[in-house]
Order: sequence, then structure tokens, then C-alpha cells
Amino acid sequence: MVGTLAVQVVFWWIPSALFVLLDYLTPSFAAKHKIQPAPKQPSYSEILDAIVVSLRNQAIVLALQLSLAALANLQNQPSPFQITASIPSAKAFVFDFTICLVAREILFYYSHRLFHVPYLYRRIHKIHHKFKAPVSFASQYAHPVEHIVANTIPIVLPPIILRTHILTMWTFVAWQLIETATVHSGYDFFGGAAYRHDRHHERFDVHFGGMPWLDWFHGTDERERLAKKNS
Repeated sequence: MVGTLAVQVVFWWIPSALFVLLDYLTPSFAAKHKIQPAPKQPSYSEILDAIVVSLRNQAIVLALQLSLAALANLQNQPSPFQITASIPSAKAFVFDFTICLVAREILFYYSHRLFHVPYLYRRIHKIHHKFKAPVSFASQYAHPVEHIVANTIPIVLPPIILRTHILTMWTFVAWQLIETATVHSGYDFFGGAAYRHDRHHERFDVHFGGMPWLDWFHGTDERERLAKKNS
């Protein structure tokens, strides 16, 4: 639990805070690199609300983790991860990490699409889309059900199924946390990594995935749509 919390702090809280602080410490630089214009940017109170909701969601997930760990301990169940003194081999690490990436993308894309069904969107996912111009803290700004189903399970389930080494799991979680903080940052850094998801918050009906391949397959990639329309 301590390791997972440390990963959350280092790879989500700190990067998210740094991205948001750019708005206040270097406003002219921030304005130059923001994907969406200043009038669309969230207010200080909205960002504070995102922080509070994110803390609540993380507390809920932590409570679930502690409850499941306690139950497993009572039943003398082994850890779902390999915990050894040695690190995993490079081959095992690359294989497990790659499978986790693919599995997470599949789980996230389809759960995300599910939450865009009108019934679920109005009751659950609309909360996350309060941020038309997202900031990093908005990446965990969600209804608790969505945070568990779409944000948490797609990340933690693949390493559990594979029973990866604990270091592989922590690395994978760290990658996903820094990725979601980046794509919600609203900045055009890192080769425009945030552009696709920023457009999702602006348009709602495009770019559902973290990676582009399922959007391409299902016709929800905005650029593919425009290319077909203009062809």
C-alpha cells in the first residue's frame, strides 16, 4: 500500500501540481502553450474542487484496497503480485508491461464508451466533462463509480491477472498516472500528447481511447473522420 501511495504522489500529484502552477507562475508562457484559449480555462475554485474530488476518489479506492487486503489475509490468500528480493528479468518486464498496456487500452476504451451512453452519461460521466478545457487534476475528477470502473480497474486488473512482479505493477501504474496527468494538462508539450484528449473534452464524441488504434478502428478518431469527409 505504501509503495502504491508513493507512486500516486510522485507520478500524479506532483506532475499535476506542476502543470497547474505553470498557469500562475508563468502566465504568458502558459497562455502561449495552452491548447484552448484563456476564456475556456477553469477557475481557481473549479481546480480546487477537482483536487477535493480526486482526494475523495483516492480515499475510496484505498479503502477498497485495504478491505480486500484484509479479507485476503483472513483467508490466507497470497499476494496477487510477485514480491521477491530480485527484480524481474527484462524479458518478463517488457512482456508483462506490453500486455498490461494493451489490456488497459481495451478496458478503458470500452468502459469510456459505455459511460457515454446517454443514461450513464447524465448520471455519472457528465461530472468528468464539467471540464471542457481540462487540467491535470481533472483526470481523477469523476463520479466514484466511474473512477473505479474506468480509471482504476483497467489499470490494476491486468497486472493482477498476469500476477506481475510488484515492481512491474508499480512501473505500469506510474506510467498510467503520468500519462493521464499529461493528457489532461491542456498543454501542447510532448509532441501534442494532450491534444487528442483535450479535443474529447471539447467535442465529447471523438478520441475515447488513451491510444489511437481503437479510435481508428471504431471511427472515433477526429482526424480520420475529417480525412474521410474530405476524400
